[in-house]
Amino acid sequence: MTAKHLTSGDLIADRRADYARMLASGGDMQAAAELMEQALEITPQWGAGWFLLGEYREKAGLTPAAIEAYRQVLERNKDDVFGAGLKLSILGDRAQPATPPVAYVEQLFDDYADRFETALVEKLDYKVPGRLAALIAARARAHYARAIDLGCGTGLMGVELRAHVDHLEGYDLSANMLAKAEEKRLYDHLDQADLSLGTGETRLFGPELVPGRADLVAAADVLMYLGDLAPVFRLSASLLAEHGHFAFSVEHWTGDGEDFRLQPSLRYAHSPAYVEGLLAAHGFALLGLEKLVIRMDGGAPVHGILFIAEKRALA
Repeated sequence: MTAKHLTSGDLIADRRADYARMLASGGDMQAAAELMEQALEITPQWGAGWFLLGEYREKAGLTPAAIEAYRQVLERNKDDVFGAGLKLSILGDRAQPATPPVAYVEQLFDDYADRFETALVEKLDYKVPGRLAALIAARARAHYARAIDLGCGTGLMGVELRAHVDHLEGYDLSANMLAKAEEKRLYDHLDQADLSLGTGETRLFGPELVPGRADLVAAADVLMYLGDLAPVFRLSASLLAEHGHFAFSVEHWTGDGEDFRLQPSLRYAHSPAYVEGLLAAHGFALLGLEKLVIRMDGGAPVHGILFIAEKRALA
């Protein structure tokens, strides 16, 4: 939530919201919710305020009241930059969406860019780029002519790939993340793209979408921000030449009867059967996989799976 969202435009309402945050940081969620209610009586159109109220009510165990607050967010922010619709899905108010709102994901990573590497690598024991690069080297090949890093973020996967690639491209939804990647001077080309849109959309790669131009596509810790993975598998198959490799990670969903599940973290976990079925449907042969703890979250391990697959000619 950016600074522009944290102010209501009214000094008294902002002061009450500040007190509410202090109470919430001390663990008194019900009192924090009551103060946010007072702030919203003054500024009822403040979408970010309603989202904070929803979070305080949710953490206080006031689920029906939290649902009502998140509904109020959507009334005021149709693009759902706060992810209130995802919260409503988690609370059982609506079916899970196939993908999160683009505005939410873009804002999330724009806000996160400055502290992304410190938080992920130093505090959450993030392991995916190094382990995925090792899987590529062990099961595929040691060097590539052209690699495409989907959802490149600040360039953590680029660091692992650069010495093994002649030409490296990176694409991400977040402009702030791309700016951080640019500072590393790892990539031959960087651009903004929305992986959820599919190959027919003009925003996705624009003139850069040349079929069959890459021999490696990597997507490290990206697909958990999509539920339906068919568009990005279709994209990867299009970008890759025959016998090119597709390397990626997912969070591991172990529930029965579902291809993917939106989790309380607001990330998606995917079942191995769903992933392997999509690979086969898009002309990929699975070369190998690795199950591992990909990071910590709230002190708990997050279980994931790394995949490496090869594009084959479809029958």
